[in-house]
Amino acid sequence: MTQQKVALIIGAGDATGGAIAKRFAREGFTACCVRRSEDKLAPLVEEIEQAGGKAIAFGTDARKEEAVIELVVKIEQDVGPIEVFVYNIGANVPSSIFEETARKFYKIWEMGCFSAFLTGREVARKMRDRGRGTMIFTGATASTRGAARFAAFSGAKHALRALAQSMARELAPLGIHVGHVVVDGAIDTDFIKTNFPERYALKDQDGILNPDHIADNYWHLHCQPRDSWTFEIDVRPWIEKW
Repeated sequence: MTQQKVALIIGAGDATGGAIAKRFAREGFTACCVRRSEDKLAPLVEEIEQAGGKAIAFGTDARKEEAVIELVVKIEQDVGPIEVFVYNIGANVPSSIFEETARKFYKIWEMGCFSAFLTGREVARKMRDRGRGTMIFTGATASTRGAARFAAFSGAKHALRALAQSMARELAPLGIHVGHVVVDGAIDTDFIKTNFPERYALKDQDGILNPDHIADNYWHLHCQPRDSWTFEIDVRPWIEKW
């Protein structure tokens, strides 16, 4: 297979992750889209291909070290060099501290932080050899502020931010740009539409986040020259309190 430049999106879901995959595919990247279930990626891959882009689906559990190593090796060998890495796995599950279980707390940390370490480490090793690359981690309001009933999610997102900070400081001298995006606010998804109709009604006022506009920020981060690299940006609707 001909080598192509690759954008690897871990957590290429139906909203932000999918929009990021489409944005980079539009710019000529092969979007390697990853979810635990490969079947769920079929609509996204089809949409990208119908628009003239290239996309490949991978069903991988990013919490499993051997699976992650195998995934990165396969992409590098069979598709092309990973120029852009985006970590976009969510784990937003609220619970009172009185009711939180050890099992769920640990699982949220695995999804929100540990899998970022595994995937980020393997991609960084490849980028180091080439002396270039962009790595972007998706954060949330919980990355900087622990709200009531979100102890597990906040703990995972705080840890993800610290991981990204550490990687940015270590990898920048090696030519690798590491960024962290704080997404603050409701996103235009079927979940918000169904479960929070009063919030979704704010869409007509630009009161919720458009996934395509979030994705534009990821592309902008990738395009920055290294004399003006940004580590962190936060994006929110004008109506959002912060």
